[in-house]
This record gives sequence, structure tokens and C-alpha cells, in this order.
Amino acid sequence: MLRYAGRRLATMIPALMVIIVLVFALLRMIPGDPAVFIGGENIGPDALQALRERLGLAAPLPQQFLDYVGSLATFDLGRSLHTQLPVTSIIGNAITLTASIAITSTVVGLLISVPLGVLAAYAKSKGRNRGDGALMAVVMVLDNVPSFWLSLLLMLGLSYGLGLFPISGAVSWSDPVTMAQRLALPIIVLAIGQVAALTRVTRSSVVETLGRDYVRTARAMGTPEPTILFRHALPNAALPIITMTGLSFGRLLAGTVIVEAIFSIPGIGTQLIQAITGRDYPVVQGLILVYALIFLTINVVTDVVYTRVDPRVRLA
Repeated sequence: MLRYAGRRLATMIPALMVIIVLVFALLRMIPGDPAVFIGGENIGPDALQALRERLGLAAPLPQQFLDYVGSLATFDLGRSLHTQLPVTSIIGNAITLTASIAITSTVVGLLISVPLGVLAAYAKSKGRNRGDGALMAVVMVLDNVPSFWLSLLLMLGLSYGLGLFPISGAVSWSDPVTMAQRLALPIIVLAIGQVAALTRVTRSSVVETLGRDYVRTARAMGTPEPTILFRHALPNAALPIITMTGLSFGRLLAGTVIVEAIFSIPGIGTQLIQAITGRDYPVVQGLILVYALIFLTINVVTDVVYTRVDPRVRLA
């Protein structure tokens, strides 16, 4: 398994190189000069040139790229153009919060979608089309609810209306109760965004598994239905669910950018929006690189989990 994981990790290197080049080039194509943004429209030519040199923006683009790649080789992501803080410290302060939201949302989404998918598959296998149709109708409604609209709806109903969850204030690990209340709504929104896809995949995979001979044999022997569903059918239907979980996690990372901005959560999504707005090249490059690393790592982890569920994957 370790050898297989090493081969999969090696495939990340070309993808990261392409991402580094694309992000560097595309950021420089955005209209606007970061030095003008920082210094103001009324800054004089000499002061503007001095500011550009201080920020490292006066060198030719090829030299800027080589300097950036050289700093990456030493695990140095540079410093923010605005605050001069190290990009690694900016990301380090935000990534723990975003990772907590993303992982919790994934777990909550699985706890909701897998039982729903299994129940829908059971209803389908028993010919109870109304029950199956009702569950899938609910899932389809959830799938078509935009995350920003759901965020605003929950904010109006649960925060402003009932006062159950705060939507502003500091997010501190030293106050776990307040922190849990602050993160509850973002987690709910992101978890609901995963439910539809995971439920559909679980349902179709379990329906296929329930039609196999060993399931019919287990039923003929009088095995209880919960045992058939959760000990026999679900484990053998796990590969498509694992695949969709990995894909949903990538989709969830994109969703954190919007949700964190709506709920004023100081995660990497909020930092990314602020950095793009402020033309803060080093911060944007560092954050997108972190997003890419997380996404590629999730793909590798998904493939490694495959080898535990189905060892034949290692031979492919």
C-alpha cells in the first residue's frame, strides 16, 4: 500500500507545476497595479517606482517567476504585499478553521446521505416506489438550493428570527461553545450541499448490490434486513460512495469561499477573496496552491482507501 501511495503522490508533482505556472500568469493578467492599489491613485511616479521595487514588482516577469519558484523550493511562500506578514502564517491561521468546517461538513453529509440512500434503495428493492420517489424528491429539492440562498435563509430564520446562532463575533478556539455556535450554520449549509449527490450514488450502488445472489441467499436464510443492508450490501457498495465523497470534498472546498464570506468566518476562503480584491499576489498564489494541494491529496487518499476496500485496485 505504501508503494502505491508513493506512486500516486508522485503524480501530484506535474499537476502542481502546471498550477503554479497558470496561477502566476493569470494573476498578472488581472487589470490593475498592486502598487497603485496600495499607494493610492495620487501617488507620484518616483514614489510608485520605489514602492514597486520594495514590493518586488519592478523586476521583469520571468525574473519574478524564477524568484517565486526559488522561494517555493525553500517552502517560502513570500510575504503579503499589504501587511508584510509571511503568507505561511496567514494561511496557517486560517486553514485550521476551514479544515474543521470542511471535515465536519463531510462527516455530517455522510451521516445524512448514506442512511437516506440505503432507505431509498431498500424501498426500491421492495417495490415501494412511493417511498423511494418521496425520498429522492426531497434530495432533488436540496440539490437545487443555492448555497448562498440557503445561507441567507438560515441566517434570517435561525439567527435573526430565533436567535439560536450568532452570525458575527470572534472565532476563538479558547471558547469552544461560542465557536461551535458560530460554525454551526456554515457546516449545515455545506453538509446539505453534499447530501443530494451522495444520496443518489448510495441509492444506485446499494440497489445494484441488493440484486446479487448472496443478498438473495442471506434473505432466504432469514437474515434480518438491517444486517443485510448495513453489513452486507453497504460495504460491497462502498467504492462509488468513496469516489463521490472525494469529489464532494473538492466541491465543498469551493463552497467554503462563498459560505465563509457570508458568515464572516476568517478561513482561507475569506482570505482568498480579500487577497484577490487587494491584488495581493503572494497571498493569492499561496492560498490557491494550498487549495490545489488539499484537492490533490484528497484524490490520493481516496485512491489509497480504495486499496483497503478492494485490494484489486492496486493491481490496476
